[in-house]
Amino acid sequence: MPRFAANLSMLYNDLDFLDRFAAAARDGFEAVEYLFPYAWPAPELAQRLRTLGLQQVLFNAPPGDWDAGERGIACLPGREAEFRAGIAQAIEYAQALQCPRIHVMAGLVPQGADAAVMRATYIANLRHAAAQAAPHGIHILLEPINGRDMPGFFLSRQDQAHALIAEIGAPNVQVQMDLYHCQIVEGDLAAKISQYLPTGRVGHLQIAGVPERHEPDVGEVNYPYLFRLLDTLGYDGWIGCEYRPARGTAPHATSDGLGWLKPYLPAA
Repeated sequence: MPRFAANLSMLYNDLDFLDRFAAAARDGFEAVEYLFPYAWPAPELAQRLRTLGLQQVLFNAPPGDWDAGERGIACLPGREAEFRAGIAQAIEYAQALQCPRIHVMAGLVPQGADAAVMRATYIANLRHAAAQAAPHGIHILLEPINGRDMPGFFLSRQDQAHALIAEIGAPNVQVQMDLYHCQIVEGDLAAKISQYLPTGRVGHLQIAGVPERHEPDVGEVNYPYLFRLLDTLGYDGWIGCEYRPARGTAPHATSDGLGWLKPYLPAA
């Protein structure tokens, strides 16, 4: 049976961030993920996880200047020192939170950039991140993101991600396969899952309804069918619920929209 992690950057957004942990636990989630932990002391986050019996399964490495529009710096030449400092900080948080996965955002391609130089920079940075993370049992994840939501992102296709992983050549580098992004860019989700999951290179899945990125029972994707396929293929990892509740920031919007989840909760 699939196991779901609440993405606290998108869900329960009617609450302050630190209050979202308890809300997720009340709704039956046993794990959480989110974009960035760095605005809060790691011991405070770790205490909430312990108290509520939640697992931290994923967060992102520092992305550069997020508020200024940066979406990762791994592919950007000249930012290597900043990248390495960010990886060191992310590993410290991952150890404190007992989190086994760090997503490293690739970044946006600057106008006129040399594609070969950016690819070489990205591979070198990911090799460094993997080497730093490996002694701690941490996996580094890279995620293809669709160009509609994030125009100009360096990485957008599953085959591109898997080719990069083969070239990076580190066993603790895996793909974060977000089925929302994959559907928008490529479609054919069942075939893509069947193709890539058996390789062992998919380290985490995420879901959202397509096209609005609302609850997974809204839109064009038949997620119950895909969940059964994942069971058939023996996937026992986490599935991150990285969607925006259809009712936005209305009180209890996330909880009221979790009817799709109830059949998959352990109590069920």
